[in-house]
Amino acid sequence: MSEALADLTEDAFLGGQLRLKQKRSGHRAGHDAILLAAATEARAGDRVVDLGAGIGTAGLALARRVAGIRLGLVEIDPELAELARANAAANAIAAETIVLDVTADAQAFAASGLAPDSVDVVLMNPPFNDPARHRGSPDQARQIAHVATEETLNAWAHAARRILRSDGALTLIWRADGIAEVLAAVSRGFGSLAILPVHGEAGRPAIRVLVRAVKSGRAPTRLMPGLMLNDGPGVPNNDVRDILEGRAVLPLVEPC
Repeated sequence: MSEALADLTEDAFLGGQLRLKQKRSGHRAGHDAILLAAATEARAGDRVVDLGAGIGTAGLALARRVAGIRLGLVEIDPELAELARANAAANAIAAETIVLDVTADAQAFAASGLAPDSVDVVLMNPPFNDPARHRGSPDQARQIAHVATEETLNAWAHAARRILRSDGALTLIWRADGIAEVLAAVSRGFGSLAILPVHGEAGRPAIRVLVRAVKSGRAPTRLMPGLMLNDGPGVPNNDVRDILEGRAVLPLVEPC
């Protein structure tokens, strides 16, 4: 086995419906990406872009659920982008992999095929740990994947807004104690918000928020009932197990 292959693991997601190779060390795909996919609404024919796709987990999980989307996986790290491309091919999912900094300007996006007003759906799991409270990893790739700067969320929301068509939707996941940052970032050009708090277990503060925002949307904001990942210490919630194994979606996805 080559050194490069030895540095990889192959892991099952969606109850084995999706098998992804990823680096043994550094940032590892997990529940956040699968929850993001389960919260994202899309239909066959939609152009869907996963910003900061990493190895492709969220975008590929969405494509496994919704056949016929035109998927783009945007990732700044060429090594991760190559893993995303290989993962899409290994799972027989059509996807375009684009090596691009999400904070790049409109010209760079257009040169990569992402012109303004050209996308139906964006999903993203930006780096969201607060550098003031999070000790950064010495692994640079892990640091980039996890730690936000003061402008991270605004820059990523701006990129999403630029490429989305009018009435296109953005779905994102962020840490719950940063909800004010999320609301500020999507206050410009987005509306019709739906917010889903995610709790580790009942009776404890939320640890994540999933937010769906519509470009130029005007409907009132909806705060959804909280999602409880566990019924108690070490006791996973059965409904969440169905979501993680690809048998159910989150209520941010409107019924067909």
